[in-house]
Amino acid sequence: MLLISFVFSFFVVTFVADNMKLVVMANKVKKQAKVKEPIRIRYKAISSGNQSIYLDYYYNGKREYEFLKLYLVPETSLENKEANKATLKLANAIKAQRIVELQNNQHGFSSGGGKSKIHLIEYIKTIANKKRELAGGEERGSYQFYLSLAYHLKQYSGDKTSFKHIDKKYCTGFIEYIKTAKSMLNGNPLNENTQRQYIKRLASVINSAIADEMIPSNPFMQIKPEDIPKGHSAEVCYLTLDEVRSLIETPCYYSNIKNGFLFSCFTGLRFSDVEALTWGKLQKDSEGNTFINFTQKKTQKWENLPVSREAMKFLPERGLASGDDLVFKFQSGGYINSIIKTWAKSAGINKKVTFHVARHTNATLLLSLEVPIETVSKILGHSDIKTTQIYAKVIDKSKRDAVNKLDGLTW
Repeated sequence: MLLISFVFSFFVVTFVADNMKLVVMANKVKKQAKVKEPIRIRYKAISSGNQSIYLDYYYNGKREYEFLKLYLVPETSLENKEANKATLKLANAIKAQRIVELQNNQHGFSSGGGKSKIHLIEYIKTIANKKRELAGGEERGSYQFYLSLAYHLKQYSGDKTSFKHIDKKYCTGFIEYIKTAKSMLNGNPLNENTQRQYIKRLASVINSAIADEMIPSNPFMQIKPEDIPKGHSAEVCYLTLDEVRSLIETPCYYSNIKNGFLFSCFTGLRFSDVEALTWGKLQKDSEGNTFINFTQKKTQKWENLPVSREAMKFLPERGLASGDDLVFKFQSGGYINSIIKTWAKSAGINKKVTFHVARHTNATLLLSLEVPIETVSKILGHSDIKTTQIYAKVIDKSKRDAVNKLDGLTW
């Protein structure tokens, strides 16, 4: 009896001990399951309706992405489901391999040649060059602005920053930098409008990088709007009809610049389009009316712009010029604005007049003559009527200022 009791007690103790071991092992498994993986599989929806698979690395406080060029397709058939299973199996195999590489420190914290290692500044310069090509080789406008952005990014974080470094912290740091940055041209502090433009342009660059699968998301989407410089509506500089008449009557040593500026006042063409205007683009319809058949340099949109008889007055004599010859032959852009400034001053105009003021003048003249804003928007080639509404606000303000001049006339 004593022996049976001993055997029974032995089995009870053994059973309890074994179960305790199982509980301990189970707890260990649970704890191990809670360990955060340094690499995770993520998905990004793309325009085709598929999902691009990428690896999200997070190690030692750093984040990096590697796009695998593997895609999940909509599971509309059994064949697609099987294809997705095979794709996910491959993605998990790559993930497992990357984890081993990371843990063995074979390649350090690197995704093994992913696009995320491309330098940000080099990417921006590539975009700038594409803009220059679209503008027919002109090194102004968007091209210069992208180069200025590259300059400020280099000042902020050096020229070795790659897309794997672009996160919320990097973007908020750039916002703080740009608030105190100075112009690369004159060393003056940047105004809030310019600060905002640099931030918007960097966000646009990141959106392009998303399309090129260099980064999965835009960190600027995580930043509160109130943390970004607001900017202020810049005052639109334009000429009144009397000021345009003064310019017509005032001599200018460079007649081609004078005629080109006044031609823009009555057509609304940008400087880049006036500069690129050839005689062949000036055409006539069946009724003898002149129009310009051209593609806008800035937007690359095709336009068919009617030309008024008033604007035709400022065209030079064609002579023997061919259809490919330029109508106006200008000097460099900066030099042109200096000439226009001197000319305007001689005409008694105390405004900061540049060639682009001619385009503003065309818009305000048409609106003051009660041309519908939709028509003005089409003449200017605006993609969004909101851009044209800026000029409508200028006209409304001018009317209000005129009415206010009547105040106090009687008592």
